[in-house]
Amino acid sequence: MNKGQYVFSQLMNLVDANEFNRHVKRYKGNYRVRSFSCWHQFLCMSFGQLAKKDSLRDTVLCLESHENKLYHLGITNGVSRSTLSDANEQRDYRIYQDFALYLISESRQLYDDTDDTDLGLKNNIYAIDASTIDLCLSVFWWAPFRKTKAAIKLHTQIDIKCSIPTFIHISDGKYHEVNSLDIIEFERNAFYVMDKGYLDFARLYQIHKKGAFFVIRAKSNTSYYRLYSHQADKTTGVKFDQTIKFKTPKSSKEYPEKLRLVKFYDKGLNKTFFFLTNNFEVEPQTVAALYKNRWKIELFFKWIKQHLQVLTFWGQSQNAVYTQIWIAVCNYLLIAILKKKLGTLHSMYELLQILSVSLLDKTPVNQLLMKKQLQKSDTAYSNQLILWDL
Repeated sequence: MNKGQYVFSQLMNLVDANEFNRHVKRYKGNYRVRSFSCWHQFLCMSFGQLAKKDSLRDTVLCLESHENKLYHLGITNGVSRSTLSDANEQRDYRIYQDFALYLISESRQLYDDTDDTDLGLKNNIYAIDASTIDLCLSVFWWAPFRKTKAAIKLHTQIDIKCSIPTFIHISDGKYHEVNSLDIIEFERNAFYVMDKGYLDFARLYQIHKKGAFFVIRAKSNTSYYRLYSHQADKTTGVKFDQTIKFKTPKSSKEYPEKLRLVKFYDKGLNKTFFFLTNNFEVEPQTVAALYKNRWKIELFFKWIKQHLQVLTFWGQSQNAVYTQIWIAVCNYLLIAILKKKLGTLHSMYELLQILSVSLLDKTPVNQLLMKKQLQKSDTAYSNQLILWDL
């Protein structure tokens, strides 16, 4: 009989208990709590998210069906739906927000030498974007968006080289994404990749003055005059590479210095893009490649919303919703830390799929992943033999 720990417990062992308790104490999370502590709340919510449960009821039913295993999962006093719901409503979400920020710091240190971009740039590269989650206005009245709809926005900056979020801000739906540029701390010599929603020349100029670089999609009707045209290899998709200044009084006042405009044709999408940047050193095709790597932040949003059950909220108050989101971010980061420490070749998506069906197995995680990797390799090898035989 395997006397090891459950897979879920092995993942939760990555949590620094002292660090977690420090945040609990800061916000008095366990004040007047008899048995169901913030740690128990975190465990129950994490189990439900990782097991892909749709509601608190489903999560509690699943845990109750494994009542004899709860002690070994760290849930020492059992759990009821009302107890878990009350904890989400009443305990300060900043406990999990601050713990997530700590995990971000830990993850970035682990992934410091990682670069999945193939761009060959030594600079840090970040993508900035926001994702809207629609809500029912009559239930989530505290998150106004439109006349008949509520929503929250997840404003995020992600490190493109390793897919680790470095900045997260949650707001109501009315908060425009460009406003998040006012609260992001920009690094000197780092690249920041954004879509057209962030096209605010005054804010872009502030980024420029801080010594950072931006790459942003421009509107095709941007009014400017050309200062120089640079030689471009059109076989790479680059149609032109120009140094420009804005023509209109408002734009030229907001951004008084010269800019670089790159026109790029993506053959695969059969679409033409215009990119603005304040970097004049990298190749024009690198400017396009930087923007193309923006898809990684879309994957992060998909991961959080679909795979960690953030499209369906398990509580109605702002505190409950924010608690669910921040615990989901914590779980994303714990899986990222596990991936790096084990050195597995599995993607984050594959890792979550394996963990979600193995939470109550007692196989050591490294053996579990190795077995799955071997099965994957055997399948690929088997397919190669079949093709060869044909």
